[in-house]
Amino acid sequence: MHKPQIKVPATYMRGGTSKGVFFALADLPEFAQQPGPLRDALLLRVIGSPDPYGKQTDGMGGATSSTSKTVILSASDSKSHDVDYLFGQVAIDKAFVDWSGNCGNLTAAVGAFAINNGMVNDPLLSVKGTGVVTVRIWQVNIQKTIIAHIPVTNGEVQETGDFELDGVTFPAAEVVVEFMDPAAGDAALFPTGNLVDELTVPEFGTLKATMINAGIPTIFVNAEDIGYTGTELQGAINEDPIALTKFESLRAHGAVAMGLISDVSEAQARQHTPKIAFVAPPKDYVSSSGKAITTKDVDVLVRALSMGKLHHAMMGTAAVAIAAAASVPGTLVNLAAGGTERETVTFGHPSGTLKVGAAATNNDGDWTIDKAIMSRSARILMEGRVHLPDPRD
Repeated sequence: MHKPQIKVPATYMRGGTSKGVFFALADLPEFAQQPGPLRDALLLRVIGSPDPYGKQTDGMGGATSSTSKTVILSASDSKSHDVDYLFGQVAIDKAFVDWSGNCGNLTAAVGAFAINNGMVNDPLLSVKGTGVVTVRIWQVNIQKTIIAHIPVTNGEVQETGDFELDGVTFPAAEVVVEFMDPAAGDAALFPTGNLVDELTVPEFGTLKATMINAGIPTIFVNAEDIGYTGTELQGAINEDPIALTKFESLRAHGAVAMGLISDVSEAQARQHTPKIAFVAPPKDYVSSSGKAITTKDVDVLVRALSMGKLHHAMMGTAAVAIAAAASVPGTLVNLAAGGTERETVTFGHPSGTLKVGAAATNNDGDWTIDKAIMSRSARILMEGRVHLPDPRD
């Protein structure tokens, strides 16, 4: 006898240039309130993975790394934080949920979800005021603090506005996000101890690489060194299976160099991190929306891959890495941006441009980043209950 589907309260939200299914921890079935295979199985079924067709038609996923995401939130036990934020990147064609990193884009939606679900106590909310509510987020995956500044009107989250974000079609309210001490965990900002390393990859030979641990572990290489210009759109990379295989090898060898894995064979079990990005000095190009980007609009060009594909815009966590690397003189990102000292950088990506900021401090050769700042937007797309077969059956 076939059992009926289970129904789980959920909210489908856009945050930055990503979308994901958000859950309050207490709303999950009891068997999924703790980490483990049953929780992973539930999230996989919600999103529609693994899907050998690569479409996620039978789930909430959108068949891209930007739309195959899940978030679990709960009120924080810590007095210094309002909410605990756990992010799960769901593989599309594999039965795998990667918990190794954060999603910076969906972070923009975390504060709104927390307010809407009663996880934030702020006088502005209780008096139904208008202004900005500061939400203190504990990012569980990377054990870091993130501060989100959420606009509210009459005590409710304001989602509409005129803030435009390249990679998102419609304007919305601006959400300012601060990533505090963004080096993941207790690791050094530059895990190899160098601003630039010589990285040997069989498919490319020996390349210059900046490997940084900010926002999310990221490996930067020069576009020219791998045969690109930095103006590429998604099709130039994603429709070239040979190129994707080379990039995955580069990612795997970089992960070993960063100390994230001990052998390249382990990279498949860590798809979300590290990220691969290539940089170039400013050039004119036309974005995926048809918008002309000129050398006057940007300081540097950056293209980044997520979950094995070129991202349509830029991952929020990778934007933190870009901001951090640009602020440190001598990194490949900083050099491509002109090699000057800077606290902000505007970079060009496939969908347009983005301005990010970070302040670097050098203590006897040991670089640290106090915080990185960027603006995103977020809104609820749908809320209710997601239906799925019981993963225990």
